[in-house]
Amino acid sequence: MRTVDIIQKKRDGKLLSTEEIEFLIEGYCSGEIPDYQMSAWAMAVYFNGMSAKETADLTMAMARSGDQADLTSIPGVKVDKHSTGGVGDTTTLILAPLAAAAGVPVAKMSGRGLGHTGGTVDKLEAIDGYRVELTKEQFLQQVRSIGVSVISQSGNITPADKMLYGLRDVTATVDSIPLIASSIMSKKIASGADAIVLDVKTGSGAFMKTLDDSIRLAQAMVEIGAQVGRATVAVITNMDEPLGFAIGNALEVREAVDTLQGAGPADLTELCLVLGAHMLQLGGKAASYDEARAAAGQLLASGAALGKLKELIAAQGGKPALADRPELLPAAEFQVPVPALEDGTVSHIDAEALGVTAMMLGAGRATKEDVIDLAVGIVLRKKVGDRVAAGEPIAELHMNRNEPMFTEDMTQRMRNAYTISQEAVEKAPLIYAVVTKDGVKLLQ
Repeated sequence: MRTVDIIQKKRDGKLLSTEEIEFLIEGYCSGEIPDYQMSAWAMAVYFNGMSAKETADLTMAMARSGDQADLTSIPGVKVDKHSTGGVGDTTTLILAPLAAAAGVPVAKMSGRGLGHTGGTVDKLEAIDGYRVELTKEQFLQQVRSIGVSVISQSGNITPADKMLYGLRDVTATVDSIPLIASSIMSKKIASGADAIVLDVKTGSGAFMKTLDDSIRLAQAMVEIGAQVGRATVAVITNMDEPLGFAIGNALEVREAVDTLQGAGPADLTELCLVLGAHMLQLGGKAASYDEARAAAGQLLASGAALGKLKELIAAQGGKPALADRPELLPAAEFQVPVPALEDGTVSHIDAEALGVTAMMLGAGRATKEDVIDLAVGIVLRKKVGDRVAAGEPIAELHMNRNEPMFTEDMTQRMRNAYTISQEAVEKAPLIYAVVTKDGVKLLQ
């Protein structure tokens, strides 16, 4: 088998066999296939796409390129949840304990943030003492014992994906649905879950900016799940404005605790109930979505999900008291309000711009080497559809540096991210569609 023949075959729009795809991935990982040939193949895929079977074969080849978690010692249907990334997305900290409280095992490996999207592991490190690294046996035993563990992703999960993504990033081949779908799903499959719930973000703060592209990506990932025997559901959700009010690590943990206490933002609470219902249904704890939704609501209202969060924190070395007293979380030295300059209604919030501003405050990383300030970030005071008067705060900056020029720059960035209209504003829906193996169900 020759690499050049495989490149030519894909260049000409023909289907690759399972063996050809495995040859490519194994050869690239071993160093036998050079970057320039893999780049040519990626560009051929970019222009000609891949079939559902090819995409599934690529996904499994990448999943097998490194460590694979074996969760068979954990009884029950293990359900994982993945978000394609956004701003203020703290759903894992709510959904993992909620699903576990229903008896659905959650053995979750999460990543760190880079750029304007936050990472779950960074948020967990805002909890004093919480250990994001456990041995394999500690991880499995904890899930067997309390039903949930959330740890840092192994360094050797899907090395082929890391190599290929780095190559795509510098060869203008990132925006390929099959390559994006296989990248995401290879990590989920290597993590060992039996079923997967995907939160596919769409809008200005998301990787996929349009609803059509988001649906195409969701369909590709659900199809991969079907091809490789993992029940998969994707929910298309709005990221034209941040989810909830908090952006930043400790701030988002506090908001997650508020939500588990029944006092969280309406949009964050609603999304967690929707995603949680799908997790419960896939986990076999409900016969229908409506039954699962009711069960998820009861777990939130009764405090059972909050109790499970306390168990999770205690099991991994943290202080469970913060689930009752979130003021124990790290707090920034300065809270600087950002007043509106005019009366009106908030008609748009540039979620990506807010994510970048939070990163510049120190809440995220521009490079992998950057050190995060866990306390800093942004708390929104107004969201799309809200009325605001001149001088009234639209947001609040949580900062650990307060030099006048820096503060003014951050304040201006916040104002630039907000659009205030004199007209009535129709708020966009939170959830656009649900994608299953049976098709796309548009909700709006």
